[in-house]
Amino acid sequence: MSKETQEEEYLINSVIGEGAEFTGEFKFPGLIRIDGKFRGVLETEGKVLIGKSGIVDTDIKARVVVAGGEIRGNIYATERVTLLSSCRLEGDIVTPRLIVEEGVIFHGKCTINPTRS
Repeated sequence: MSKETQEEEYLINSVIGEGAEFTGEFKFPGLIRIDGKFRGVLETEGKVLIGKSGIVDTDIKARVVVAGGEIRGNIYATERVTLLSSCRLEGDIVTPRLIVEEGVIFHGKCTINPTRS
């Protein structure tokens, strides 16, 4: 995949802003950024960004997940998961690559699956 294709693929096409709440099923291509509250179903073949103020109560299925907020649920990523220092995760992770910054609070188990989950 070329760099241009990757950049186009990760253009933000959905945002749940700080102070906003969404409950329901969210299936989409591309990238979503969550700075508010989300509860329901979250699936994409793209990227999920959870900002520092984001609170997510769901299982996340995506290619890439970058988390800086609070997550209650499991993460299934086919490429990579990055947990930023402000992240609090209660749930399991299945991914071929995991990056964890110092300061993360993580209660769960992690399966590193190099054959892609």
